[in-house]
Amino acid sequence: MEFTVQIPDDLAKSMSASGGDLSRRALEALALEEFKGGRITRPELRRLLGFGTRYQLDGFLKSHAIYEDYGMEDFERDRAALRELGL
Repeated sequence: MEFTVQIPDDLAKSMSASGGDLSRRALEALALEEFKGGRITRPELRRLLGFGTRYQLDGFLKSHAIYEDYGMEDFERDRAALRELGL
């Protein structure tokens, strides 16, 4: 699907002056909002943004201050799994 966004020429010029592809920035902003709103999953976000690896997606999310929830329950589960492995 393709969609068009109408931006006045003077605003588009000033927005483009900061560098980067304005179309890509718009896609990333939309994708982030959809992800934060719970409307798309991590794999869908990765696919939408065209990242080849989970590592690339993690870096992208980190650069936008979005971190995976990881609480004590997760920690205890990981610690138990490591113990089972003898580590």
